[in-house]
Parts: sequence; structure tokens; C-alpha cells
Amino acid sequence: MEKALRIAISGKSGCGNTTISRLVADSLALRFINFTFRTMAAEKGMSLAEVLSLAAKDDSWDREVDSRQVALARGGGGCVLGSRLAIWMLKEADFKVYLKARPETRAKRIVKREGGSLEEVASFTEERDRQDKERYLRIYNIDNDDYSFADLIVDTDDMDVDVIVRLIIKMAREKTGKKADWAP
Repeated sequence: MEKALRIAISGKSGCGNTTISRLVADSLALRFINFTFRTMAAEKGMSLAEVLSLAAKDDSWDREVDSRQVALARGGGGCVLGSRLAIWMLKEADFKVYLKARPETRAKRIVKREGGSLEEVASFTEERDRQDKERYLRIYNIDNDDYSFADLIVDTDDMDVDVIVRLIIKMAREKTGKKADWAP
């Protein structure tokens, strides 16, 4: 019996990580896993900013998010794991994708999704990137700016979401030889 396909997709906030991961999972009829600080904040009735502030001082927040998402991904069957550290944490993923975009593109997307002023969102996102990088290095010795090992790196700045999804599926099939149900 063929092993279930596991795809890991990472990218910083505003790169399209959640949207693209969900669409790839839907297209391939795979479980979509996206357990994040935003998920934990909702579970605990807190704001994302509150959780991020606590995580900056207490590594247990990162460890909980990361261990829960990896456990979900390893829980049986194929999946698409979309998270900041998916490509580093799910080492056994069959196909690893890193999505990137310019900071200004990311800030515009976040404003469109969540509202707020472009200046405030850009500043918050820049600070979040700095804090994330520091935490990932301290906790896991992961430099999230070194994604050179990914099977596919996609600059999402000027690409249509559907084109990105088709590219990921095409390249995952070529690398793994797995034929999930999908029609472009």
C-alpha cells in the first residue's frame, strides 16, 4: 500500500500560506492542518497580540503550537500542513514548499484580510518577523530565512493563487510520483 502524501507549506504572514495550503489540500482531497498562534488565541479567548506577547517571554507557547500541529500531521493519512515552521518541523514531509513575498505585499494582504492601517500592519509584521526569527533560533536552532532545502520556493508577489496551487500539485506529483485525485 502506498504511503499517504504529506505536503508541508511554510511562509511568513501574508505570503498566502493558509490560503494556498487549504486550496492544495482541497484539490488533493487531503486533510488541511493549520494550527497556529491564531488558533490558540481563539481557543483561549485571547487576542493574537496577547498570545504573541506571552510567546515572546515563554517558549512553551511555541512548543505547544508546534507539537500539536506535527502530531495532527502524523495522525494518519495524507495531509497538507501549513505553518510558519512546517517545512522544518515535519521532516518526513514528501514535498516541502516555501512561499515568500516582499514585506509591502505581505502588509497589504494582511490589511485586506484583517483591516487596519498599512503603516501599523507593516510595523507590526516587521516586529513579528523579528520576534519569530529570534524565538525559532533560540528554541529550535532554526533560521527561518534559510529555506534553501525546500523542494519548491515560490515568490507569491505577482502570482495568481490558482497558478501557485497548480504548480505545487504538479511539482509534488513529479517529485513523489503520487497520483491524488485532482483536476486542474
